[in-house]
Amino acid sequence: MSIVQKEFLKKIKDFGLNSYEAKIWTALLSRGVSTAGELSDIANVPRSRSYDVLESLEKKGFIIMKIGKPIKYIAVDPEEVVERVKKNVKQDADRQAEMLETLKGSDILDELRSLHKNGVEMVDPADITGALKSRSNAYDQIDTMIRSAEEELVIVTTEDGLIRKADVHMRSLKKAHDRGVKIRIACPITEKNRKAVADLAPIATIRDLKGVKARFTVADKKELLFMLMDDADVHPSYDVGVWISTPFFSAALTELFEIAWKNAKELKVKA
Repeated sequence: MSIVQKEFLKKIKDFGLNSYEAKIWTALLSRGVSTAGELSDIANVPRSRSYDVLESLEKKGFIIMKIGKPIKYIAVDPEEVVERVKKNVKQDADRQAEMLETLKGSDILDELRSLHKNGVEMVDPADITGALKSRSNAYDQIDTMIRSAEEELVIVTTEDGLIRKADVHMRSLKKAHDRGVKIRIACPITEKNRKAVADLAPIATIRDLKGVKARFTVADKKELLFMLMDDADVHPSYDVGVWISTPFFSAALTELFEIAWKNAKELKVKA
């Protein structure tokens, strides 16, 4: 029987540990100092695996090997472990970002672009569509659309959606505006999202769209992403979007948007 509950072990995995590592580490924390054999028995981890697990924990900075015989291990203070994990995660992320940055302008990226271009040309337009599960994934795709837009962006969203757009996409929207992209946003305007309106006003034309509940983004009348659910009724993890790359449907929806846009109240934001 493990000294910790299964739910607790699941949370411990947030430290970047696998199941055996989580069990051994928590067992050592409960003892302070212990041998591999003792930890194997306490944590219910096969002895044949315990040494490999302990070596891995030592490399990650979770434990220290005590000098002497028999070999024993000392647990590092959990607060110190958090700092070490945080530092390692940041270093790994920096290295990964640096590696990806070097790919820009490289022959590898040129070859990948060529493969993608040739592949897309062979695809039927009806096949260039996809479902995006979770709001996070949908927003990643919207950000890609914003960054690739050349002429126009149309965004229809909800009261809370405008707040999220200002938070998540502000940087990309500013860059789009700076390169001459016309940005139009329609949504219900309330006291709750007035700050978001003020933040977006310098880079976008915003109109108050009452009585219409819709969530979609159209880029250059060619590419469309629309959400299938009311954001007030769904958890972000279960939100679902559909992305379509088809000029016909995107242009048609933009034309329908124009009708609503003409009837929507334009906002005048004081400087």
